[in-house]
Amino acid sequence: MLIRPAVPNDADAIARVHIDSWLTTYRGLMPDNVLDNLSFDNRREWWQSILSDQSEQVLVAEEHGQVVGFAYFGAERENDPVYRGELYAIYLLMDYQKKRIGCLLFKASAEGLLKLGMNNMLLWVLSTNPARHFYERLGGKYLRDKSVEIGGASLQESAYGWDDIHPLAEMK
Repeated sequence: MLIRPAVPNDADAIARVHIDSWLTTYRGLMPDNVLDNLSFDNRREWWQSILSDQSEQVLVAEEHGQVVGFAYFGAERENDPVYRGELYAIYLLMDYQKKRIGCLLFKASAEGLLKLGMNNMLLWVLSTNPARHFYERLGGKYLRDKSVEIGGASLQESAYGWDDIHPLAEMK
């Protein structure tokens, strides 16, 4: 398994992982109309914009030349008084989950945030997402909830925080 920085040519593959992950993870957790109307072209353009800007960090997990997951991170976006870094997104194709690839992406993201001078981080996860347990196993502490509107529905997101990400960066 190769974890590497994403490049602009990865936009198609990241968009595919993003959409496929949403379809397998969020069915039943968010409105069907949101999932049924996901656009590969829109998602690819969004990722092309992010990857060409290079002010935020994106890593990909690659196996046999195929991108099977990604992590997207950078500075915390809502002016949290404690947490400076944020893991914006981490997704894996379903067939690659529960194989420690998520841990590898998490470790590399923590290393990346440390290189940016951020020694703590938070992330937001849909409150009903079973992946919450993954974050708890990695030492994330529940911080708070917030309401978000997605596809006309009011959903809850939960924040998890790591006061010190050095242990994440040193995971084996």
